[in-house]
Amino acid sequence: MGKFQSFILSGRRKNNKEMNAINSKIINHAVLEDKPLLGICYGAEILALTAGGTIRKMKTLQKGNSKVMTVRENPLCDGTIEVYQSHNFEISQLGKSFTHIAKSESCNYEIIQYGDSRIFGTQFHPEMTQDGLGLIENFLLL
Repeated sequence: MGKFQSFILSGRRKNNKEMNAINSKIINHAVLEDKPLLGICYGAEILALTAGGTIRKMKTLQKGNSKVMTVRENPLCDGTIEVYQSHNFEISQLGKSFTHIAKSESCNYEIIQYGDSRIFGTQFHPEMTQDGLGLIENFLLL
């Protein structure tokens, strides 16, 4: 893992304990080595779980475009952005090391940040909208 400059953890179709363990190791490595990491959907959930947060199953599947509003200044995005949702789990509680960055009407923790590091999680899929692609570009510049 030492040869990588940054990491992106993507979504998943089903829960896999081996993949969860591998992703937790990647997250811990990024924290220890101060490397940028972006967790997308499941990647954000495993980020939260690895660092002391919790997730829960939602009452309804979140699927389709929605608006996400930033609640704190951050290097990824500003104001309100259009994103694509596709998940039925959500981050329900943040570990004490996290900062809450953005929320939507359906989900409180749409973007999270590990302390003041370059480690972020998005509950949505930024690769699916123009605003989201801008967020990924900003992440790559960190």
